[in-house]
Amino acid sequence: MQDKIKNIKIVCFDCDGVLTDGKITYIQTKRVNHFADDNHGTELDIYEQKNFSARDGMGIMFLNYAGLIPAVITGRRSAVLQQRCEDLKIKHLHQKISNKAKKMEEILEELGLTWDNVAYMGDDWNDYPMFKRASFTACPNDAEDTIKPHVDFISKYNGGQGAVREFVNLILMEKGLYEETVKKFDI
Repeated sequence: MQDKIKNIKIVCFDCDGVLTDGKITYIQTKRVNHFADDNHGTELDIYEQKNFSARDGMGIMFLNYAGLIPAVITGRRSAVLQQRCEDLKIKHLHQKISNKAKKMEEILEELGLTWDNVAYMGDDWNDYPMFKRASFTACPNDAEDTIKPHVDFISKYNGGQGAVREFVNLILMEKGLYEETVKKFDI
């Protein structure tokens, strides 16, 4: 395992089912124009809700503190995810991506890195092209069962409930960066 992790410089995540529990909740609100005399005076607003783990967020902050690059590549677009990535200082957020491996190729070229520098955590078959290329791969415990044989590490935690933190901690420990990183909190 250490051979797969030693050259890791970028740690990339899928969103739904990895950074979150995979549930996507739409909340609909209705605004009514009281001056309209029919249903044409009704406007609907749809909001999206996602739940993120604070512990996973701290793990992503650890990546920044350790000098590793956190990234998120996801097939959906979400303003909630955009805000979460801003909060965690994730500069490489790519949404509405149908070909994650192609997008990662672009990121690697931009950064002067190779697939040997990539760790990736996903949870389903749309992540398989990333699993085939990345140096070190993982999935949450509740990932699609048929994808699990294609990763190097299966977290004991579910998506959005500590899987990201366990993956990050493992990488930092194997690279010998964990103790140095946590010392940054010794004020």
